[in-house]
Amino acid sequence: MQQSESSLPGRTDDVRAVARVLGETGTARTMLVTGAAGVGKTTVVECGRLVAVRGGAKVLRLGLASAEGEPGTAALVDAVCRLLARVNDGRLPKRVTEIRRVELRTGARDGGLTLLSTIGEVLADAAAHVPFGMVVDAVDTVPPPTAAALELLLRVFRPAGLPVVLASRPAPPAAGGRHLTLAADEVLTLGPLTPDGVRELLARRLGHPVEPELVAAVTHSLGPLAGNPAGLLSVLSAIEGDGALVELDGRMSLSEPADGLRFAGAAPELSGLGWPDLPPDPGRVRIAAALAHLVATAELRLEDLYRMTVPVRGAEHEAARAVDQLLTEGVLTTDHEGRVAFAVPALAAALRTLPVTCDLRELHGGIVSSVLDRLDPGSAGTGRPGLAGHAVAVGAGLDDAVAVPLLLAAARRYARFAPPRAVGVYGAALERMRPGPEAAGVLRQALELGLRHADHAGSLALAGRLADCLAAVPPEAAGPDLLFSARAWCMAALHEHSARWSAGEDDRCRAAVGRIPEAAGLAALGGWYGIGPLTPVAGAVEPRTDGPPRGPLPTPAETRLLAAAVGGRAGGGPARRALPVPVEGAAWDRLRGAAAYGDLAGALEVVLADRYPKVGDSTAVRYHAVVRDYLAGRWDEALSGIRRIELRGRSRGPSGAAQLARALAGEIHWMRGDTDAARTWLELIPEAVAHPLVGRAWLGVRQATAGSDEAFERAWQDVGRARARSVLAGLDRLLLRLISFASREEREDDCERALAELESLHAEVDSPMTLESVLLGRALAHRDAGSVRSAFPLVRQRGDRPLALLARECLVVVGDDPQTWLDEAVREAQALGATTYLRTMLAVRARQGGLKLSMPRRRARPARLTEDDVRLIDLVSDGETNRRIAARMACSEKTVEQRLTRLFQRTGCRSRAELAAFRLDGSLARSGLLPDVPARAADVGPVVPLGDGGPLG
Repeated sequence: MQQSESSLPGRTDDVRAVARVLGETGTARTMLVTGAAGVGKTTVVECGRLVAVRGGAKVLRLGLASAEGEPGTAALVDAVCRLLARVNDGRLPKRVTEIRRVELRTGARDGGLTLLSTIGEVLADAAAHVPFGMVVDAVDTVPPPTAAALELLLRVFRPAGLPVVLASRPAPPAAGGRHLTLAADEVLTLGPLTPDGVRELLARRLGHPVEPELVAAVTHSLGPLAGNPAGLLSVLSAIEGDGALVELDGRMSLSEPADGLRFAGAAPELSGLGWPDLPPDPGRVRIAAALAHLVATAELRLEDLYRMTVPVRGAEHEAARAVDQLLTEGVLTTDHEGRVAFAVPALAAALRTLPVTCDLRELHGGIVSSVLDRLDPGSAGTGRPGLAGHAVAVGAGLDDAVAVPLLLAAARRYARFAPPRAVGVYGAALERMRPGPEAAGVLRQALELGLRHADHAGSLALAGRLADCLAAVPPEAAGPDLLFSARAWCMAALHEHSARWSAGEDDRCRAAVGRIPEAAGLAALGGWYGIGPLTPVAGAVEPRTDGPPRGPLPTPAETRLLAAAVGGRAGGGPARRALPVPVEGAAWDRLRGAAAYGDLAGALEVVLADRYPKVGDSTAVRYHAVVRDYLAGRWDEALSGIRRIELRGRSRGPSGAAQLARALAGEIHWMRGDTDAARTWLELIPEAVAHPLVGRAWLGVRQATAGSDEAFERAWQDVGRARARSVLAGLDRLLLRLISFASREEREDDCERALAELESLHAEVDSPMTLESVLLGRALAHRDAGSVRSAFPLVRQRGDRPLALLARECLVVVGDDPQTWLDEAVREAQALGATTYLRTMLAVRARQGGLKLSMPRRRARPARLTEDDVRLIDLVSDGETNRRIAARMACSEKTVEQRLTRLFQRTGCRSRAELAAFRLDGSLARSGLLPDVPARAADVGPVVPLGDGGPLG
């Protein structure tokens, strides 16, 4: 078998086992392939058949599903006669006549034993003249009498010399005589695919590598069916149909949100996947659809369902009876508190697409009423916070005087153990409350909870309620609750790079928040960190009170410091000294470093220290992780994080993306030599984003695609825009790249101009980062060896691997031992995968200095043997002949000879005896040739649909 991309993911050993049985023609051996619905029984048997046929075996199918005649021996006789017609040895009339004569003479008088004995003898005779194997698929779908006759034939009257492979689901206890396991010599039970098998199956289906998040989301949607191939492909088909797949960097991803993945198909197919061992019942499906809607909307308990009946037209099922049945079948599950859930989330999501013939609001109202009959609204919300979802679903059918106390009590209870739910329930209560002091207090509770637990998305959902409350009072009359709420909402918007602020999609809320000076100043931080338009901060923040810092919200003074970190020393010094504990030394350097990359979460972590919650999954937190990975040289992880950020931004609109994350993606792709991918990422960034990081990435791409003149011209424009807007953090790296490119291409004017700009910037900013850039720039422009010797230890201590690579380039130009530094720079560039840097920068430096650019290949360890190779060596050690080895490994004797020849070359052995000794005395293990992990799946023929016969298998 050849290695091929068409191999069957995760089923290699199973296919080999089937092929081995079918390939041993002349041996009466029976294998039963069994497993749950959709695990791929038909696929495994079909692939095993193809492998056996390629190895020279003849394999025929016994078509019981299409057989004519009464179920039982009559149908089996018809199927066997059709099979014998494909055994071309001229004896068909005699064999068919013999079977039909016995059928006419004995019928079913002796239970069909004489007829089954004759069938067994005739099949044995056919296999003796023309050796073949027999496959019987989907035995569980044929009528029970026919399956029983087949089982009796194989168990009592087994045809001599005929290998048989059966495929069937496990027989339920009520199946009576259908005990195929008794007729089988070997039972092959197929389980779910491993995580690697799932990933490979999805990648094969989509034709692209897949992101881990897509694999995790699809697997989670299947619950206990995780790893079921038919379920996986059904969910994937629904994702494709919904247009929820996105390709980024050649990888397939799932657009957020990832919840709600469903099965594709009609109601009968849903029944087959959800409860596979029972026939579909339309009435039960309709009731299950209603329950799926209830569960998705609110918490549902058994006690709720047992008190009511689902009014489904055309059906007489009561809810209690239906729930009992679904629980017995495993479709529904309950926890220790009686909460009901669907075992397979994808089934519940698919059921919600079906029409519902009952009034869902009436059902929700009945659940709320059943509790309120016994408890007052406050007690009901405290004791049963899950009622909040039902109260929201009832809508206007529930009086505000009842709903508001219930929702507020539920929110306060949720705040103890489920803060995100509490924020949502607070929002639902605010929908029913009039703007005023009470609503402002509730709004503050909700936003403070979201801020403390980093639920920024939930906080943003309160925009409408915030706008209503702010519109009800003049800005100067806004009380402490509204002031806090406005700033907390802006903080959430910054963390999510929200289009609600930067693009003005929610103009009403933006206008209302903009009238609050403290909130406007906090929101203006976005422009300084690459989030939305640039807005002055100093004039916008005029604090009425600036008390001691408390909680995860920056004070106005801290806000000014966060903005000043992007600019020069003139604003940064006073802002640092204005804090109770000044930010100096290493902390100030870290703050400037975060600002250079527009890393808002990193900047807040420095300024707020322990007050900043280092949790959550906001865009800002994700980007902070991306920056860390980029600086540490973990570029694959950085790109993966950028793709997740991009997907999140696209799900919220075109202006919700993290622009500087796109710039880092372009930078990494350019460094790795993929200029097209780099340009694709950079072209997504609007022209209005004037950040030095964007200009730095564009400089490399334009120099590689448009030529140096245009690259330098546009880069100087980027420098001018950053200067004009006082975005100075990170500008030193753009100027340093200009110096590097200009010195390499001997553009002396650009080189001197960039160095002068860099020195002027350092005089204005005076930070350790700009000092390092000045020292490296002088080394390149003036061949100043002392500068680079001073800078290199600082750069290494910073942990910035891309900058350290540039420092090594400087040492190649002016160092005492340029060849040694060139070799080290080459190794570092290779470790980062920076092929562009190798081909352009370092190659030119080597040529200019007359150095040897040796690009040593990583010394790979000797290619390890595959599992097939080791198995072949073991069979040789056991004294097996080539013919027996070919039968055991489901391949031809010629293939065995070719593999042995290659093994002799790999191991240095000259004969089978030496090869066996090499294995048995431990020399093979010491040689380092044994595989670490299971070998890649071998070619088992073309992939066929992963079903087991029928729409769902």
